[in-house]
Amino acid sequence: MPVSRSDTDRKKRRGKALRISAAFAVLLGLAGYAVTHYVTGGVGPARCIVRSPGEGAVDYEIEPDQAANAATIAAIASQRDLPKEAVTIALATAMQESGLRNLDHGDRDSVGLFQQRPSQGWGNEEEAMDPVIAAGKFYDHLEQIEGYTQIPLTDAAQRVQLSAHPEAYAKHEANAKLLANALTGGRAAAFHCTAGYKGPSTKAGSPEKLREQLVREFGRDVLPAEARRASATTGAGSGRSAERQREIVIPAGADERGWELAYWAVAHSAGLRIAEVSFQGHVWDAVTSEEGWHESGDGAPVPDDDAAVTIRLTTGQ
Repeated sequence: MPVSRSDTDRKKRRGKALRISAAFAVLLGLAGYAVTHYVTGGVGPARCIVRSPGEGAVDYEIEPDQAANAATIAAIASQRDLPKEAVTIALATAMQESGLRNLDHGDRDSVGLFQQRPSQGWGNEEEAMDPVIAAGKFYDHLEQIEGYTQIPLTDAAQRVQLSAHPEAYAKHEANAKLLANALTGGRAAAFHCTAGYKGPSTKAGSPEKLREQLVREFGRDVLPAEARRASATTGAGSGRSAERQREIVIPAGADERGWELAYWAVAHSAGLRIAEVSFQGHVWDAVTSEEGWHESGDGAPVPDDDAAVTIRLTTGQ
């Protein structure tokens, strides 16, 4: 049946209308991005950066959720007083198994950071999906390997994981070492995260939640008894008094311990609504997070001992 001229014209008009609609949608998207960028002072995607030592070295970048999981893995090792090599092995394993993401799926019934299988004795699915418990179970198995710090990383990881591809862990060793060295406090001001925007948070952080997570990951001794008992104030106070209610001060006592705690706080800053972290005269804050760590500039002397990490939560709007 021949196509009439009117049918052809209608098709042309319909096609033109669709092209106009598509172009308009693209313009709306660009306009929305521009407005968001202007209002928030956008500075690019949120990311976490490990500064590599030496001139010309390449920095290592990961996403905030990956950094938070890595910091948890390092914290559990710290609670158990395990060596840096244990953190490196655990991080390389999680990099290979899940990309440092807490996956709810995998091969057969594998889930979580380490793709642990409930059917193979790694606990139930809820436990395997809990980064704290999953890391603990990984270290349980690692510690049973005699001399695990002296054998190749890929061998140690394989003896825990029983992977079908044991050689795969080796490719992550360099980045795992770099990240482990940072998260265990090996270098000052070597790790920071960017918020992906400039501007105040619209949601207040919870001191109770911060304390609970610190104790769960580092152990009860991470906070003084009075700090563990302290509770968040709801609606009371104003000015500097209210601001202090959202500050958590953690005794460090040594540079490596202090940076370990400071980096943990920065890595968890998005989830815990942390606005600022300070230690030994260095400050990281969410508003200027693209700049990394900077000196406090208040002129106060930095103590040689009995140092503390101060974490300040967002107050919301």
